[in-house]
Amino acid sequence: MAKRYSSFDSNSTTWLLQRVTAAFLVVVLAFHFFLLHFVHHAYEIEFLGSQARMEEVGYYLTMVLFLVTATFHGVNGVYNALLNQGLDGTAKRAAQVVLGVASLLLIAQGIRVANALAGF
Repeated sequence: MAKRYSSFDSNSTTWLLQRVTAAFLVVVLAFHFFLLHFVHHAYEIEFLGSQARMEEVGYYLTMVLFLVTATFHGVNGVYNALLNQGLDGTAKRAAQVVLGVASLLLIAQGIRVANALAGF
């Protein structure tokens, strides 16, 4: 039988963060679906409502934290999937740089949008 291989070292910080962010994302996604699909139905969602929600500090901070954790969780997962496929050397370094820059750009743009909606 083939040996299972994983690039995740169960004693590493990234392994722990992957699990912690997954747990956080499950809770925040449940909140999101409940609020925006059961409390407010999709046809009721308007820009002014989104803007009003983002003006509340707790909601704003939750959404920014959601953005950062989802970005980390997704990019870390993609990176480790690439490592599991045998990526190494220059290609590994290129993946680190591209995914790192993409993450920073995504977070920066997301915070710009959140700030605009919150009126900052």
